[in-house]
Amino acid sequence: MESVKLPKIQAEKIAESITNAIMEHRIAPGSKLSESRMATAFEVSRTKINQSLLMLSESGLVQQLPNRGFFVSSPSIDEAKQVFFLRQLLEPEIIKELLKNIKLKDIKRLHRHLNAEKEARASSNRRLIIRLSGEFHMLLAEMCGNRYINKMMAELCPLTCLIIALYDVPNTPACPEDEHTTIVAAIESGDEEQAISLMKHHLTHIEMALNLDGSNNNNEVDWDKIIG
Repeated sequence: MESVKLPKIQAEKIAESITNAIMEHRIAPGSKLSESRMATAFEVSRTKINQSLLMLSESGLVQQLPNRGFFVSSPSIDEAKQVFFLRQLLEPEIIKELLKNIKLKDIKRLHRHLNAEKEARASSNRRLIIRLSGEFHMLLAEMCGNRYINKMMAELCPLTCLIIALYDVPNTPACPEDEHTTIVAAIESGDEEQAISLMKHHLTHIEMALNLDGSNNNNEVDWDKIIG
């Protein structure tokens, strides 16, 4: 009987898995990313792992340190402020572009995402809440139709999740429960001014909730749990 060949895992998929784990705070800022352990866990060569990590280093999510290997980035306080400053500039423009050509299917996608966030909160799944909160902003960028903006947000949102992991105040929600809902309501009604105002308030709210005296962690990563 001929054996069934399993599909090869591409470097992009591995990078996506690592990004999701970082966004869900399953990998802490400053964690060393062991290429040999990752190769074993993903059942791929170290070369493919290296390719994945190089992709992530280009976006700033991972750092390659000479003679030490790859580590999850630990954004400084200044870098955290720069990320939020850029998002305050970029996300109002995303809303403007989105409202120019928004379709019913886009509104439906946004409501499906809000429902996923609601379910994550109902089950108190904090890690999933954090990832979905970041993906909400990435979804808006994707729907605005500008691939360069989409690429920037795909980098900024995971970095924001790292910043939240570093400087989060315990028991404070990463994204206040109703703020995404009110932003979608304003978008759905076509109220550009209100949607932009709500988005700016939302981003400020997240930044102000952070403890900028926080410290980072250097944890060993259990890759079997990450993949499983």
